[in-house]
Amino acid sequence: MRITVLAGGVGGSRFVRGVREECARRWPDGDGGTEASVTVVVNTGDDIWLSGVRLMPDFDSLLYSLAGVNDTERGWGRAGETERVSAELREWGVGWPWFTLGDLDLGTHLARTAWLREGLTVSQVAERLQRRWPLGVRLLPATDTEVDTQVRVADADGAGPETSAEREMHFQEWWTRYRATLPAIAFRQQHIDEARPAPGVVEAISDADLVLIAPSNPVVSIGTILAVPGMREALAATPAPIVGVSPIIGGKVVRGMADACLPAIGVETSAEAVGRHYGFRRDGGLLDAWLVDETDAAAAASLTAEGLPAASAPLWMHDLDRSAALAGAAMDLAAATRRTGD
Repeated sequence: MRITVLAGGVGGSRFVRGVREECARRWPDGDGGTEASVTVVVNTGDDIWLSGVRLMPDFDSLLYSLAGVNDTERGWGRAGETERVSAELREWGVGWPWFTLGDLDLGTHLARTAWLREGLTVSQVAERLQRRWPLGVRLLPATDTEVDTQVRVADADGAGPETSAEREMHFQEWWTRYRATLPAIAFRQQHIDEARPAPGVVEAISDADLVLIAPSNPVVSIGTILAVPGMREALAATPAPIVGVSPIIGGKVVRGMADACLPAIGVETSAEAVGRHYGFRRDGGLLDAWLVDETDAAAAASLTAEGLPAASAPLWMHDLDRSAALAGAAMDLAAATRRTGD
């Protein structure tokens, strides 16, 4: 069983851990002649140059989580982290004082930057970083091109109450400094027209037995992956069923601030609306099936009635067992969809 997951962020990390765990339970050591392999296509739109180093937040969240070295309390960064270097950088007036780089995390950024300076591509660097720990999963950046996400916002700083000023900032500033409180007007990925899927990405999609869309931010995580030229074409052509998992439960975001992003693209914060946003693959959209939480069972029924197979299951990933159960529910929905299609 070859499974490819499109993912980003902390929610994506928890989901991928669940996929890995569920695969180990269903196919232990190739039991029954079936082996499972998992490849993750990772959002790179959150990436940024800061203090002279290249940060890849979503990739690193997946890397640390799968390696078991992540900070589970904060939900990001390394466990046992210290922040002496960030404190010293602030004294020198370097970087963003509200964006803390942990010392262990900074080691990853320095290694990445050194290899990039030597001429390695982003995907080559990603492969090197994965050698350190046995992840049981292959991580592929969505693209080798720098597609840092910019946010156009209704501003704010220095503008009077009657001034309708707008400005653009890096997604990380909007997300981390302002906590997405500045109304987002639009999102733009730099150099996206020049981007292409990173080596191995198209093959991971076309050769998959199942493609899963993680419950990650539909706009800045999954949306960025889909915006890479060639990505939608690869997904449209794969013979594998494509099953998405809703990032919205009962009209609220599972994690993060997708509800601050969705209005900018005209999508309401609901499981049904996000499913419709991704679209039915038979109509040129993305999905063959959509998994929602039990509280959104009515949305599943509505979509199913319109021809998009949908089901409900518990989506809260409070621990590894529940994350694995969610992954299993997505796998079962794919199997049912394939049988119906056959």
